[in-house]
Amino acid sequence: MTKLPPRSRKVRILATLGPASDTPEVIRALFVAGADAFRINMSHGAHEDHAARIAIIRSLEKEFGRPTTILGDLQGPKLRVGTFKSGLAVLEVGAPFILDRDEKPGDARRVNLPHPEIYAALVPETRLLLDDGKLVLRVKKVSDERIDTVVEVGGTLSNRKGVNVPDVVVPVPALTEKDRRDLSFAVEQGCDWIALSFVQRPEDLAEARKLMGGHGALMAKIEKPAAVQRLEEILELADGVMVARGDLGVELPPQAVPPLQKQIVATARRMGRPVVVATQMLESMIKAPTPTRAEVSDVATAVYDGADAIMLSAETAAGDWPEEAVAMMDSIAHSVERDPGYFARLHFTETKPDATTADALAEGAGSIVSVVGASAITCFTLSGSTVRRVARERPLTPILALTPRLDTARKLGLTWGVHAVRTKDIGNFEEMVGKARRMALRHDMTQKGGKIVVLAGVPFGTPGSTNVLHVATIRGDELRGRE
Repeated sequence: MTKLPPRSRKVRILATLGPASDTPEVIRALFVAGADAFRINMSHGAHEDHAARIAIIRSLEKEFGRPTTILGDLQGPKLRVGTFKSGLAVLEVGAPFILDRDEKPGDARRVNLPHPEIYAALVPETRLLLDDGKLVLRVKKVSDERIDTVVEVGGTLSNRKGVNVPDVVVPVPALTEKDRRDLSFAVEQGCDWIALSFVQRPEDLAEARKLMGGHGALMAKIEKPAAVQRLEEILELADGVMVARGDLGVELPPQAVPPLQKQIVATARRMGRPVVVATQMLESMIKAPTPTRAEVSDVATAVYDGADAIMLSAETAAGDWPEEAVAMMDSIAHSVERDPGYFARLHFTETKPDATTADALAEGAGSIVSVVGASAITCFTLSGSTVRRVARERPLTPILALTPRLDTARKLGLTWGVHAVRTKDIGNFEEMVGKARRMALRHDMTQKGGKIVVLAGVPFGTPGSTNVLHVATIRGDELRGRE
């Protein structure tokens, strides 16, 4: 087994796999460089390609003896115009333009739009954004068969370009037939997280949750303005959330995205849900070996805000410098977390505990760490809920999660500050303290004479029963014990 020390940084790094990162050598290099979790993008590639990548990731688990985390990201519905006679058309500012149900190729005056849901949702004076927002149409009149618009921002529009509808909720299911097939595949392959695209309402999560059948955790991608308006309701039903800034930046003015990012991160933290900040974080590293200073500041901002994870997309999936992109993100995160003001900034977001024993102990653990100078918080957990409560408090020390369940250990790979270890369950208090000391030493969380804070639940092995907090001192002879 190859020895790799726990990550010393708290924020997690999620790396997307693709053509530039589909060999065992490259995926292993990404992991060693700092990737804590891997994203499988279901928008591209065949199932056999994804299965091969998943097998490689799981082989890392055996090599390094560390649970690895896989997120399967569903494509979601894609709204697109039809085709043009010459493959494209130039739309002039101020000119009328029609979208209709006629499947004939279009021209500079009209084009097919094969999505009846859009016709039903639109009202006059709402907008249609085409080709990632490069063109803007203002709706003037709508019927079941035709949408009359005026071009507000013109340009060249080519075949099958995307359509965004930012001003209304489009009654399109969040899951397409392709998504259902992809979700079934992801569950069969044992993906630890499923990311659901095009979430607009809390109800959009219900079908995905049902199809998952209790396997894995569900992440809501916030990429629609409508989702932001119902953020807390969505987070109540999701296990985690992703700030999908690329799509948010299409449907909203660019200057609206940064405050929304902060709002989403803060809300997720208050509610104890892991939050991932994604899209264009080190975009220039797709082609260049170093990022721009603005990109470095962007990544740093997400770390200062207390995001659980930061994500690389095309940088690792299709870029020329995938390993360097991970190493750079790792370096930026380390630099921020070494800032003396980092923890003060983290706690700008107030995370009030619920009136439960588990929340009271989770909050107390963070305070006790500071007072007694403990080097780690060790949590015994079945479901991971204790660990997530502790992580919500953003304590000074790393969090060592000890669980008998491999699926729990894997899901915790997107949680701030957590090093998860699969180990045998405990049966009594003495065994709890002994194992906590032993595992903290074994995983380089402490040293002889150091202190750790231990959280567990009695009776042992009962999910959600956290009711014990103990401060243990490391004697130094613990490693003679058995795991």
